[in-house]
Amino acid sequence: MDKIKPSDKLGALPPYLFARINAIKEEALAKKLDVIDLGMGNPDLPTPPHIVERLIDTVKNHTRTHRYPQAKGMPRFRRAVAAWMKNRFGVALDPDSQIITLIGSKEGIAHLCMAYLNPGDTVLVCNPSYPVHFNGVILAGGVVHSVPLLEQNKFIPDLASIPEEAARKAKILFLNYPNNPTAAVVEDRKFLEDAVNFCKKHEILLVYDNAYSELTFDGYVAPSIFEIPGAMDIALEFHSFSKTFNMAGWRIGWACGAQKLLAPLEKFKSFLDYGSPTFVQLAASAALEGSQDCVKEQSLVYQRRRDMMVEGLNKLGWKADKPKGSMYLWLKIPEKVKMDSMTFAERLLKETGVCITPGIGFGSYGEGYVRMSLVTHDNRFHDVLLRLKKFLNENSGK
Repeated sequence: MDKIKPSDKLGALPPYLFARINAIKEEALAKKLDVIDLGMGNPDLPTPPHIVERLIDTVKNHTRTHRYPQAKGMPRFRRAVAAWMKNRFGVALDPDSQIITLIGSKEGIAHLCMAYLNPGDTVLVCNPSYPVHFNGVILAGGVVHSVPLLEQNKFIPDLASIPEEAARKAKILFLNYPNNPTAAVVEDRKFLEDAVNFCKKHEILLVYDNAYSELTFDGYVAPSIFEIPGAMDIALEFHSFSKTFNMAGWRIGWACGAQKLLAPLEKFKSFLDYGSPTFVQLAASAALEGSQDCVKEQSLVYQRRRDMMVEGLNKLGWKADKPKGSMYLWLKIPEKVKMDSMTFAERLLKETGVCITPGIGFGSYGEGYVRMSLVTHDNRFHDVLLRLKKFLNENSGK
């Protein structure tokens, strides 16, 4: 039976630490421990009612939407995306040729890697990063060249430090702002201009993961890469409904950009899937076409939670800054606690029931940090802070 084994590509993937944390979480729940789950970026807020109502009406009264969908995405959905992109960013897109529907942006990014990469192709991936940015490359047979995100650089990559050989060989560069996991944002758009020029110079596809564009605080407004002159020649942008409209379980998103750059992904997906269900696309269209007040309201919820946790952590002596985007806090493990990120997360969960994510799960440069997702009811954060205080006091110097 030696021949019946997984592919070498699957074996090359790093351990999926979310699975390990989830296993410990299940053990804790089995022991009746009160678990507060701040691990995955899994929104606890409900999908806005008007979107749910549209889905229910469509499924119940329009049975043709139960049939296979169009892999590219239904015209209504693509027109809704084009209108939203124009209203939100001032970016004009042709819904017939410059937008395709995704079964969530994670799926789209992984399939993009398969559509573009040959075995051995180099991809520039920020480290730390959302895991599919490097896992998608590995599964496609590509080679990851890590681009460090360092705290002293506000977690913005230094493109000038990328070795010339790596830049020359690279086929794709992934960028993601507001960033997961660091919660960093791009405040100086010159960086995006430099990124576009860098990719043009080296003929690199710039993939801009903009899943958190609508989760921003303190007046900050996240840009589209297509607001940068020349980006349409070299970039693709990915969006998700998961965070913007609390539709994580609905599995829908989109990719957009020039037809010639989007076509390989569209072709690849046409061989593998039928796209997101039509009734989900129609509900998502309603989300884009309707009032965006619900999006603004949920941002205020996350901002309130951010303020509560950052102020509380600083009172505990755990230095924390207020990010201007995303739903995360990226926290450096206090020096007085002598643990790596995996040990810290495991022990915190086992001893207190608070579940967070170890930084090492996002890449080697994530070691020494943990990510906390602001995804529980407001009144639970007080409990989190009390448990953290006890844990830090008991584990200082250990």
